[in-house]
Amino acid sequence: MTSIQPLPLVKDPERLEARLREIPAEPGVYYMRDASEHILYIGKSKRLRSRVRSYFNGHDTRPRIALMLRQVMDVEFIVTDTEAEALALEANLIRQHQPHFNVLLKDDKKYPYLCITWSEDYPRIFITRKRRMGREKDRYYGPYVDTRLLRTTLHLVKRIFPLRQRPQPLFKDRPCLNYDIGRCPGVCQAVITPDEYRKTVQKVAMVFQGRSGELVEILTNQMEQAAEALNFEVAARIRDQIVGLKTLGADQKVSLPNDTVSQDAIALAADEQHACVQLFQIRAGRLVGRLGFIADAQSGEPGAILQRVLEEHFQTVDPVEIPAEILVQHALPEAEMLAEFLSQSKGRKVAILAPQRQTKAELIEMVERNAEYELARTQRSADRNTQAMQDLAELLDLPDVPRRIEGYDISHIQGSDAVASQVVFVDGLPAKQHYRHYKIKNPTVTSGHSDDFASMAEVIRRRFRKFAALKEKGEQLRSEETDSPLTSHAALLTDFPDLVMIDGGKGQLSAVVAVLRELNLLEDVRVISLAKQREEIFLPGESFPVESDAEQPGVQLLRRLRDEAHRFAVSFHRQQRSARMRRSRLDEIPGLGHHRQKQLLATFRSIDYLREASPAQIAAVPGIGSRLAQQIYDYFHPVYDADPIASD
Repeated sequence: MTSIQPLPLVKDPERLEARLREIPAEPGVYYMRDASEHILYIGKSKRLRSRVRSYFNGHDTRPRIALMLRQVMDVEFIVTDTEAEALALEANLIRQHQPHFNVLLKDDKKYPYLCITWSEDYPRIFITRKRRMGREKDRYYGPYVDTRLLRTTLHLVKRIFPLRQRPQPLFKDRPCLNYDIGRCPGVCQAVITPDEYRKTVQKVAMVFQGRSGELVEILTNQMEQAAEALNFEVAARIRDQIVGLKTLGADQKVSLPNDTVSQDAIALAADEQHACVQLFQIRAGRLVGRLGFIADAQSGEPGAILQRVLEEHFQTVDPVEIPAEILVQHALPEAEMLAEFLSQSKGRKVAILAPQRQTKAELIEMVERNAEYELARTQRSADRNTQAMQDLAELLDLPDVPRRIEGYDISHIQGSDAVASQVVFVDGLPAKQHYRHYKIKNPTVTSGHSDDFASMAEVIRRRFRKFAALKEKGEQLRSEETDSPLTSHAALLTDFPDLVMIDGGKGQLSAVVAVLRELNLLEDVRVISLAKQREEIFLPGESFPVESDAEQPGVQLLRRLRDEAHRFAVSFHRQQRSARMRRSRLDEIPGLGHHRQKQLLATFRSIDYLREASPAQIAAVPGIGSRLAQQIYDYFHPVYDADPIASD
């Protein structure tokens, strides 16, 4: 006897009303679950019952909310004592569960961050466009709108303070030239202790926290103390650091009359799709940072978007970075809750104001103008990509514009180290967070025997077999209304492609079509191939290519996708080939298994460094005893017997 599956709450009024009555009218956090117990959305409110009820009263007509409500099977809640506690709890739960419908800020890698890897003994400092991809202790500053200024600042900081200059050591047993000229404190050879080095990095962090003025005061006191102790060399070095720090702000063009003010000013400019948000950081009357965010304009009213951006931004900063005053373009719907949360984090009162006149209103107007310029740039880029996607839809006779396009390519050398790549373009732009690598597992693909058709078929089968299983269970992979993925599995909502492009000709396409037919997905997955030589597009079942011009926008979009898939596949193939070549030398040493090989390479970084090591240095590696160390040393230093000299 089959059990009856319960209906979503939106389609079961009695169960919905009963559940709403159970939710108290107190501050707290609520989270919505689907039929598989996955959390779809986490929110907070000072009145839980009224906030949850507002989702189901039909007033919110946003497509994203409607899509979520069709999947909500239950609503759970946690009551807190205060609104600020609800905000803090919501932040922790979102970081832990990362619900799909909590995504507000678009991850388009447009703005870079500065990362400091505090999780390492000797922290690295670098620029990245991937936020929160490291460990929990790592800190990210940004996102910065002015990439050139960020790189210039980092370059100057590395000249002012002695910092590690290379991600890997240049030599095994001695520092490089950077140590000799004072640019690096000798991190690679542990000349400086981790504690002393972290003190230097903390000073660098103060620069990117907007606390350069405070840092100058600290260094000035240290310089005076060194001079009083007749340590003139140290005093001179600190003096040079102070001069360098003052140089960082020498080109500052924005300043306010009150040189003691510490405030953030935030504003946005939006169209129907995008909301470009700018956040100016004013410290001691000077603009020390200009951060930019791209948000979904359909996610709420302007005030709600600004509120969410501020919440996400301040959840990742240190309390010392929170300003005493935050100026907002629009009144925030829950300004009191956010102000209380920030005040508790900072340990002193934080005010949130929506100024209407005088200097503060002029500052907001300036921030808004900058947001409008960023929106115009975003619109121009979006228009070009939209034109390309529309042209592609017309070229391939697609019912709708393909928003998510996936490209696949194979890379190998005569069958050795065969790999495949999956790259994804969303709205015409690379979405690198969705890229994937595949190692070809087909036993017939070996060194000296390649089979691109079989390799491509394997990759497509591995990529789409989960959708075949869902379809077999009766899931609808594509909505008839929106032609977008629709399933009760939230993780797959944005994972189903509108178009699949195979790098190759009719042979590769035929192999892929056979797999999709086997999986019963041929009618669901729109697949094409793009041949390299003449940039010809082939459709399933067609003997001749589609009539097209290699320079028209739609074909250029496919070419960019194909080139990106090729680049990604080749880079992974080279990585695998390099790793195999490194292992192959060590495989010849008896008793040296895969785990011990990894330990050796992690310690010595390369075969060349291992060859130069002494038996004692090799034996110091975890898992390597003195006998095995001697065998490894003897392998790299064989003894050849000289020919005996004939004597009478």
